Amino acid sequence: MEHIYLPEPTENIWKKCAEEFENRWGFPNCIGNVDCKHVTIKRPNNSGSNYWCYLHKYSLVLMARTINLYVLILVVSEKKVMGVFSKPQTWENDLNKI
Repeated sequence: MEHIYLPEPTENIWKKCAEEFENRWGFPNCIGNVDCKHVTIKRPNNSGSNYWCYLHKYSLVLMARTINLYVLILVVSEKKVMGVFSKPQTWENDLNKI
């Protein structure tokens, strides 16, 4: 593992990232962005108030981050990352079956 690392970014790397981001997403002078969304869920059994949020519902937080040509989606609950998805995935929404 000691040989796997991220190199220190240089000015050229930042410029290349900004150029790729602008070409892909249409925003100049950016190297990435972040957005979050609360997704309503049914309360998991024995979870107490772990998934209760300030919106007065049970939810998970999906955090999407774009970096150059990649989109990373994080699922966050109780200040810990539950999963990282770098490929599009489909989650079943069965809230209407309650």
